[in-house]
Amino acid sequence: MLADVLREKRRENDVLLMTHIVMGYPNFDDCLRVVETMVEAGVDLMEMQVPFSEPIADGPVILHANQRALQGGATVERCLRFAETVTARFDIPFLFMSYYNILFKYGVEPFTRTMHDAGMQGAIVPDLPPEEAKTYLEAMERHDLAPIFIFSPNTSDARMRTIAACAQGFVYCVARKGVTGAETNFSQDLSAYLERCRAATDLPLALGFGIQSKEDVDFARGLVDIAVVGSATIRLLEEQGIDALRGFIEGLR
Repeated sequence: MLADVLREKRRENDVLLMTHIVMGYPNFDDCLRVVETMVEAGVDLMEMQVPFSEPIADGPVILHANQRALQGGATVERCLRFAETVTARFDIPFLFMSYYNILFKYGVEPFTRTMHDAGMQGAIVPDLPPEEAKTYLEAMERHDLAPIFIFSPNTSDARMRTIAACAQGFVYCVARKGVTGAETNFSQDLSAYLERCRAATDLPLALGFGIQSKEDVDFARGLVDIAVVGSATIRLLEEQGIDALRGFIEGLR
């Protein structure tokens, strides 16, 4: 189970690193090089986004990457094949991230079955609330996949418990309201919110939306189990290329 794998990894590191890529950005060949570079730099797990035309939780950096991937011919089938390639080559957990329309149009059962066959560990579907997730949750359970759900600062304690009852693997705690890529104030208020998250679930916690530096990762130590770096690496890839990623990721430790 993914949660057990992450707990074991936490025995070796006081905080784990998870990065985010958009499959097919800037193209699939370079995308494979990005994964290789990130794994060699010490990333502990990775979420791989199936590009979508309306990624409502994502800010301009990841939105641009989605658009570029789609313009370059990325399809769901191509992403599934890419996933099979990376899970066979690299020994870290990989997750899908995308929006429910992708699963709905493909078919939830065949999508989750193909996820399992490709060696994936779970999925993050940010626009699917637990109340509407029965078909998805049943399919994920049949195929031993972890459905990752999300807490936010305005999630009530009662709502956190409802979400936690459906979640597996870990819970993704967004650091602020809004979309990915904007600046986050890592403050005492955020610490209090993360304490509420910790009280709501025994699963590992991930913190994302705004982590861009070693100082941000240091803030996460002791509060969560996983620091999520998404827009920062995609922005660096766009501006400086693949070779710049290794030093940046290694510097986050």
